[in-house]
Amino acid sequence: MTVPTARVGVDIGGTKTAAALVGADGEVLGRRLAPTPAGSGPAAVLDTAARLARELLDPGDAGPVGVGTAGTVEPGTGTIRYATDSLPGWSGTPVADELAARLARPVRVTNDVNAAGLGESWVGAARGRRELLLVAVGTGLGGALLRDGRISTGARGGAGEVGHLPAPGAERLRCGCGRYGHLEGIASGTGLAAAYALQTGVRISGRDVAERAAAGEPVAREVVERAATALGRALAGLVALLDPQAVVLAGGAADALLPAARAAFTAELPTAWTDVPLLPAALGADAVVVGAARLAGQPGHDGQADGIPAVPTDERTRA
Repeated sequence: MTVPTARVGVDIGGTKTAAALVGADGEVLGRRLAPTPAGSGPAAVLDTAARLARELLDPGDAGPVGVGTAGTVEPGTGTIRYATDSLPGWSGTPVADELAARLARPVRVTNDVNAAGLGESWVGAARGRRELLLVAVGTGLGGALLRDGRISTGARGGAGEVGHLPAPGAERLRCGCGRYGHLEGIASGTGLAAAYALQTGVRISGRDVAERAAAGEPVAREVVERAATALGRALAGLVALLDPQAVVLAGGAADALLPAARAAFTAELPTAWTDVPLLPAALGADAVVVGAARLAGQPGHDGQADGIPAVPTDERTRA
C-alpha cells in the first residue's frame, strides 16, 4: 500500500521518459524509466508516459499526476505551444487532457525546467526558498521562475526563459531560436562547441570543450571562461530585476561553468542583493520528477491541495 499523500511525477524528454512515486517529504519511493518513442509520434510518447505512471499509481487514490515536459506549455490548459524537433509533432499536443484520459485522473503539466525549479525549491539546493530563479545549462539554456513557491508562467508559459537575453560576446554565435547575440548562443553546450569551432576550426561537443578546459587546454579554458562570465553577469542583472532568494544552476554543463560564473555573478551583484547565492543544483536526474510530483500536490484550479504540502517558509533562508 502506498503512502496516501505520495504523488507520481513524470518527466517527458526527447530521449527518455521517467516516472517516480514521490512521498510527502520529497523522497523518491519508486522509479520507472523508458526510452521516449519520439519518432513514433505524440500518441506513442503519451502511451509510454501513461504506462510508466500507471505502474506506480495507487488504484485507491485518484489524486493528480504531475508532468514536466520538454517544450513550452500553455498555462491553464497543459497543451504544448512550442517544441523542438527532439519531439516531432509535439507542438499542439494537449498533454494534460490526453494523459488524464489515459490515467482517469487529473494531470497537471508544466515545462521540464519549471518542474526542476519546483523540485530544487522544495527539497533540493534551494530548500525552503519560495522565490527562486533556476537556470538549466545543457544543449540549450532554459530557465524557471518561482514566486511564493509556485511557477510563474507569464502570459504564454515562457517566463524565466533567460536564453534569449542579449549577451556581449555572442554576436557571432547562433542561438537555438535562430538569431545571433543571445545568452544561449554563448553559455550553453551548443555555444561552447560553436565558440571553440570559431577559434580553432575544430568541431567537438560542448562536453568535450569542458573536458579540454578542465585538462588545461588554453583555447578551451578561454571559451569556458568567456561563457561563464557572460552567464554570471547576466544572472546578477536578473537578480536585481526579479529579486529572488537564490539562483540555482542546473544541467549538464553547469559544473564546468559554475566557478567562473559565480565569480562574475558575485562581482556584478548590486549591493542590495549581495546575500543572494548562486547554488549548484542538488537533485540531479530526479529534479523534474520530484518537481512534477510537487506540482501535482499543489492547489489546482479547484483550490484543493491533493496531498503534498506547500514548500515550508523558513525565515532564515529569506534573502
